[in-house]
Amino acid sequence: MTTPLQLPVTVLTGFLGSGKTTLINHLLENYPGERIAIIENEFGAVGVDGGLLGQHSGIEVIELTNGCVCCSVRGELTEALKNLLEQRDAGQLNFDRLLLETTGLADPAPVIQTFFVDDILRERLQLDAIITLVDSEHAQKQLTEHRVAVSQVGFADRLILTKLDRIDSDAKTLLLERLRNINAKALVCEARHGKLEKAAWIGIQAFNMDDSFDLNGTFVASTAPSQAPTNFRPLNQTSKPLARSWNDDITSQVFETGEVDIKLIGAFMETAIEKYGNDMLRYKGILAIEGEPRRLIVQGVHKVVGFDYGTEWTAEESRKTLLVIIGRNLPVETLRNEFLATAVSNAVN
Repeated sequence: MTTPLQLPVTVLTGFLGSGKTTLINHLLENYPGERIAIIENEFGAVGVDGGLLGQHSGIEVIELTNGCVCCSVRGELTEALKNLLEQRDAGQLNFDRLLLETTGLADPAPVIQTFFVDDILRERLQLDAIITLVDSEHAQKQLTEHRVAVSQVGFADRLILTKLDRIDSDAKTLLLERLRNINAKALVCEARHGKLEKAAWIGIQAFNMDDSFDLNGTFVASTAPSQAPTNFRPLNQTSKPLARSWNDDITSQVFETGEVDIKLIGAFMETAIEKYGNDMLRYKGILAIEGEPRRLIVQGVHKVVGFDYGTEWTAEESRKTLLVIIGRNLPVETLRNEFLATAVSNAVN
């Protein structure tokens, strides 16, 4: 959970032209009380997106140009974050939240690691969520041709579909199916011309070690052009067979069993992270440990992992161990067999 000294950080990513700046502008225009520092990262030497943001009081915009924060200007991102914190501490800037908009070509992995590797940033900042915008009109082609687009989807806590008015219902269903295959953990929202209520993507605390675990997994948050409350509903299924032609190397895998042995599941996690951590983009699990009344929560990004105990199981609940791993080219059957070997009983009590 975010401590009083920690500032929440939202990372906004998505392939070129997906509508990131439009979404930010909608946030600034409709929630004028927000005090946000925005870091705009642009691939070129001259910033453009920063100029596209409207002028709003209480908003600080910092531009990182001439490279991508996931590679060439990663050190510059660290320094920019520290400078922002220093200016805030000195009373020169006043903001309650950081919003980092990456370039459309950014791989989220190194960006996320920035917040865990540096001691100062790890202490002062708390990742709130990775938000990925998906251009519905061009997503299928982008996912097929650009590996980074698949990575952006794989890392997401929320997927926001844009430009839905340019595709029909069958194309939308096919796209949702592909997105769910890559990332079954993320909720899917719809933004119409950038309009999406703040609660759908700001302050969702996706990196907190809590008991929440949305699976089954893709849901659609429909938001009307007005500021009507978000309405979550299950993904519509179609009875019409849809041709699949993709072969994404990033997929979402769900492992499930009953109670597990604490030593065995610990050894499984340690070994899996050590051997395959570089290809494990995101993972989260709720573990039912034999003899332990509380849930054990695990969450990680690559080789950065955290464990914490959550709430107790109630007598009415099934003690079920559930682990979701979003990864690239993982030996799924080997992992599944090793995971199941940690079970005290495969039966869910």
